[in-house]
Amino acid sequence: MTADNPRSTPTKVCPSCGTRVSERSPRCLVCGHQFDQGSKTPLVRTPAAGRTQPQVVLSIPIAIGLLAFVILLLGGLVYFALSPSGTATEDAELLANESATPTLSPTPETPTPTSTPQPTHTPLSYTVQSNDTCGGIAFAFNIQPQDIILANALNANCGLSIGQVLSIPQPTFTPTPLATATLSELEATIAACETRSHVVQEGETLSLIALTFGVPMEAIMEWNSLTSDVAFLGQRLSIPMCERTFVGVATVTPTVAPPYPAPEPLLPANGSPFDSSSSTITLQWSSVGALRGNEYYQVTVTDITGGQNRQTIGHVKDTTFTVPANFRPSTGQPHIFSWQVVPVAQIGVDADGLPVYIAGGPSSEMRFFSWNGGAGGGAPAATATPTP
Repeated sequence: MTADNPRSTPTKVCPSCGTRVSERSPRCLVCGHQFDQGSKTPLVRTPAAGRTQPQVVLSIPIAIGLLAFVILLLGGLVYFALSPSGTATEDAELLANESATPTLSPTPETPTPTSTPQPTHTPLSYTVQSNDTCGGIAFAFNIQPQDIILANALNANCGLSIGQVLSIPQPTFTPTPLATATLSELEATIAACETRSHVVQEGETLSLIALTFGVPMEAIMEWNSLTSDVAFLGQRLSIPMCERTFVGVATVTPTVAPPYPAPEPLLPANGSPFDSSSSTITLQWSSVGALRGNEYYQVTVTDITGGQNRQTIGHVKDTTFTVPANFRPSTGQPHIFSWQVVPVAQIGVDADGLPVYIAGGPSSEMRFFSWNGGAGGGAPAATATPTP
């Protein structure tokens, strides 16, 4: 028995894509090429279970082209996979779409303001020692003497006794203000003002210090935040020289303590009359002691008749003063004059070059006399201020 040969189906090769098709196929099923029935396309018989299978044959250029296409396709997929997906607007729209159901956010609670308590300073205790003064204690603790007086209910003179325990208030801390580009008018005045430091010496008063530097006492009190015109031994003061109103002197002989007593008027007797024959009148008083070089008797004579209050003021070293003749009244009626004496000390000159005096004790009691110049007599009335 002889084995049957397997049947084979004749095939032909497509000249366009190389695909094997049936010999009787009018066109290629892969690329659609129309076959010429009279062509001599070689046929290949493929044994496949009694039927013929088409075979695809690729040429080298086509294979290279397909490989390049696959590489480009894979590269594009990798690029889009690694690049950011969408823009910020698209992301916001996606988040908005995903949040389909809005959720309510809790309302924040309003914080309750709390006040920060200011630190309180516990007063210090100090026992008064020998030769202690309010000014010296205040200077040692960097406070004002008034603070000690108020904290311990002392009198205005700040009388102290050895062994007395004082309550010393600590100075209040003042925070430094933030720096600003421009200064206020007050700050600019303070910054531009020249100041001098002065420590109160024995026998000095605030009025004497004011006259020494030519600065009003009120300006010194305001500049140092003083509530009274009392100056304490050892107290340090800041003198605003920009408030100076007259020229003082470098050194001043302070008023003695206790001051001179009041002079006693002697002549003329109180109420004495003088007629037109008296061309001058001499006033006399008792001495208060030996005057120093810058000390004088200041005599003030005032014409109180007619409400004009003309005055003549003289400064003399002696205990007598002659009323100038030109101060005699020029009318026919007598005028009433008052006069009194006070010891003074010259401490400087003002802006006009005139002397500046300070009282060195109380004034004498006021005395009076009358003076008749006669009808049309006497020299023209004038105010005279004799200088020593």
